[in-house]
Amino acid sequence: MSTASTAPGHRHHHAHHFESAEHEYHTSKLGTWMFLVTEILMFGGLFVGYILFHEKYPEMFHEGSRFLNWRLGALNTVVLLVSSLTMALSIYYAQLNKRHLTLLNLYVTFACGCIFMMVKAYEYTHKFSEGLFPGNYFNPLEPEVQEMAKHLVEKGGGHLGMYFSFYFVMTGLHGSHVLVGMGLILWLIRRAHRGDFDSSYYTPLECVGLFWHLVDLIWIYLFPLLYLVG
Repeated sequence: MSTASTAPGHRHHHAHHFESAEHEYHTSKLGTWMFLVTEILMFGGLFVGYILFHEKYPEMFHEGSRFLNWRLGALNTVVLLVSSLTMALSIYYAQLNKRHLTLLNLYVTFACGCIFMMVKAYEYTHKFSEGLFPGNYFNPLEPEVQEMAKHLVEKGGGHLGMYFSFYFVMTGLHGSHVLVGMGLILWLIRRAHRGDFDSSYYTPLECVGLFWHLVDLIWIYLFPLLYLVG
């Protein structure tokens, strides 16, 4: 909670338009939750589109998921779950005035974000090298994949380029949020080194933590929808 002061030389003073530090804390949390609702609405539109097209072209999604490596998706799921734990622990240790452990968990959270993005970069590179692009740019290099995609279209099962459109848009949008979250975590690390957080003030940690947990939650839905749908 945001009440009094932080480390010596870094006393937190609430902004003049708040009645008190407690008022500032609750307002910040409310603003964060309102922002997260808009994020849910944005991703919700994509999920609705996914459901509609999956109902119309189930075979397309089944075939498309075969080109994804579920093991890499599972690895990224574990990585983000660990990062959610360490993010929560950073807040917990800030409340106990343990700056060293707060920093340690923030660094681990940031490292998990790096691992996640490296795995996604590897996956994207592999898809591009095979010509598995979204939409009309879908141009598989393997003859058997070309035949399978052609047969799917001829029988009215949908175009695999549509599946990869969903894949790249949904995972790309999610990845951009991971990058934003990593930037915010670096900002928290800088402030934690400065001694800005302790038991009397940790509002930024909580607000960024809420954002990071939402990013992790969205991936928990994306993983089965894209990787395990087949």
